[in-house]
Parts: sequence; structure tokens; C-alpha cells
Amino acid sequence: MTTTKAGAPLDTAAIRAQFPILSREVHGQPLVYLDNAATTQKPQSVIDALTNYYSTMNANIHRGLHTLAEEATAAYEDVRKQVAAFVGAASHREIVFTRNTTESLNLLAYTLGARLRPGDEIVLTTAEHHSNLVPWQLVTQRTGAVLRFIELNDDQQIDVDTARAAINANTRIVSIVHMSNVLGSIAPVAEISEMARAVGATMIVDAAQSAPHIPVDVNDLGVDYLAFSAHKMLGPTGVGVLWGRQELLADLDPFLGGGEMISVVTREESSWAALPHKFEAGTPNIADVIAFGAALDFLNDLGMDAVAAHDAELTHYAVERLSRLEGLDIYGPSDPAERSAVIAFNYRDIHSHDVATILDRSGIAVRAGHHCAQPLMRTLGVPATARASFYLYNERSEVDALVDGLLDAGERFGFERGV
Repeated sequence: MTTTKAGAPLDTAAIRAQFPILSREVHGQPLVYLDNAATTQKPQSVIDALTNYYSTMNANIHRGLHTLAEEATAAYEDVRKQVAAFVGAASHREIVFTRNTTESLNLLAYTLGARLRPGDEIVLTTAEHHSNLVPWQLVTQRTGAVLRFIELNDDQQIDVDTARAAINANTRIVSIVHMSNVLGSIAPVAEISEMARAVGATMIVDAAQSAPHIPVDVNDLGVDYLAFSAHKMLGPTGVGVLWGRQELLADLDPFLGGGEMISVVTREESSWAALPHKFEAGTPNIADVIAFGAALDFLNDLGMDAVAAHDAELTHYAVERLSRLEGLDIYGPSDPAERSAVIAFNYRDIHSHDVATILDRSGIAVRAGHHCAQPLMRTLGVPATARASFYLYNERSEVDALVDGLLDAGERFGFERGV
């Protein structure tokens, strides 16, 4: 049994009762939501926090001197402190709020990329989401820097030997995914961080998939920057996080210019506000940041160790059950213990879009397509996959429903039912 941080069993029935959407039906069937890698559902506490802001303290933050503005500012900045504690940051000033992981990574690509010169190298992996690939491609077009890639090994995990070969004296930036949104594999970030430090390179991690599922501590990982999103961990959409070491953030130029990020503005020039506000131009997404605090409370009450154990156990069960289906190919590490929460697959010769459509008729929500990882799809030798992804409110019975739904899909395409 999965246990909470207090040692009690994780009560998924009690957890599910706190998510209003999980009680609805789709096409007359109970909703089985297995698209958590795209976005997670929201507990009532998060929904209440959002409406409470608009109902009781709606005001712009930081500069207002009236009561509503002061209350909103305090609530907003309290969440910054929560996020700092969640990732082990040395100071809340190391937390920058953005719109999403994509914007956080673009901020780094824009600011760090401006320092690169022809021949400088940026090291990525072949498993990157487009959010951690396209911004760096744009950097190379502007600067003449070069992309190099860490490949996958035969078990579809990041190959450490390839990393050693890719990271060299010309490497200026290493930017890699922590947990693949396709393969579910966990990258050896701490080991690769050591390689980056040895050559004086900046180490960036896309933690969009890992932060919701496993404990993430920036000190243990040894990284310089880390990016993730609220909406993949029970929070609202429109809130991203960029963590960076304070001395490094202080040395970066702003990404956006405008109100709030300035100290003094004259006709000719401006000076910048102190961290983290230097990177938060304009009115931020106040309500959703405050609601993100309720999501962090929810996760902290359960304990991330318990969340990780639950997700790992359910993934192991899903791999075991899906592996029995004739004609089903699972992508990612062969050992379920080396992956978490995500299973990408193809079933027989049925297109993944057809699989997802048929499953939806049974109330089962999965993702289908290239998952914003087209280079990885080419590495795997497929145009697309279906993807089931799990979270803390999912149960074994929903995995069983997925298996039954796939058998139904097979029958519709003329395959004999059975495993």
C-alpha cells in the first residue's frame, strides 16, 4: 500500500471525493481521466482559492497601499515562499513566476542565448519536449551556436556514455528533461550536472513532468535553473515557475520590459527592480498563483514521497496489465521501476487517434499524437503513440477499464478479443 508522509495508507477514494470533475460522466460512462501528463484535475480547495481571491481580495499587487492590494500582495508572495520550500530553494527571491514551463525555458534561451558565439555548443537530449528544443534552435539561428544531443540507449533511457561524449570544453549550456512526457523515464540529472559543472557549463532542467510526481530538490540535482508548471500538479493553468540560483538570476538581463520590473525609468534609460521582480513585467496572473498555493498545500499534506510511491505502483500495475495484450507495444524503459506515471503505446496496427477516439466513447481520456516530441517519435520509429498518464487520484480499476477499452477497440477493428 502507498503511505502518506505520516505513514497511513493513501486513501484514493477520499482523495477522489475532493475532485468535482471525477464524478462526472462522459458519453454515459464514468470518467476515467488518464491524461494527466497534459494537465491534472483540480481539487475543490484549489477551485475555492481561485474564487475566494476574486470574491474577497481582487486587486493589483505590490504597489497598492489599500487593504485589498496589501492582502492580495501578501497572498501572492506567500505562494512564492511555498514554491521555494517545495524545491529546496535557498531564497524565495530565486522563484520567478511565468505563464508556463515553455515561457520559463524561453526566458533562459533568450537571456543566456544572447551570450553565445559561433561554435559554442548547447547540449540537449533526443527526448526533449518541443519547449526545450525550439527555443534553443532559435538561439542557434541568431548566434551561430551549435546543438548537440545526448542519445537514448537500447532501453530508451538517456545514455550516460553519450552524455560524456556530448559535453565538452565547447559546451556552454546543458538543458535536459528530467522526466520524459513520452517514455516516463527519469534522467540521471545529478550525474549529468556534474559533467556540466566540470566544463563550466550552465545546467538547466525541464521538470514539468517530474515536479508533480517525485520529490524535486534543486540542491540534490545540482542544477542552475529548473522550470515547471502549476497545472500539471493540481494547480491552475497559466502559472509557470522558473527557479534559478540567485547570483545567476541577478546576472541575467530582463526578458520582458514594462511595469513592475523597473526601479527607475528616465527618458533615456531604465534600471531594474530587485529579484525576482526584474523578470515579472506587467500585472501577473495573481489569482492563479494564489490558487497554486492551495495545490501545493494539497501535495504537501500527502507528502511527495507518498505521491511518488503511489504513481510508481500504479504505473507498474499498468505496465504489467498492458504487456499481456497481444499486439501492444510499450515505449520506454523495460523495467517499470525505472519509469513513472506515463505509458506511451501503440496497439496492433490501429492508429493512436482511433484508439483515443474509441476509448473516449467509453469515458476514458488518453492522449494521442506526437506529444510535442517529434524528434523522439522519429527515434522510436513511429509517427505517433497513444499515451496513458496517471496521478494521485487514479486507481487500479481505471487501469482495468483502459485494458477493457483497448480490447473493445481491437474488436472494432476485427481482432479477436483476448490477451
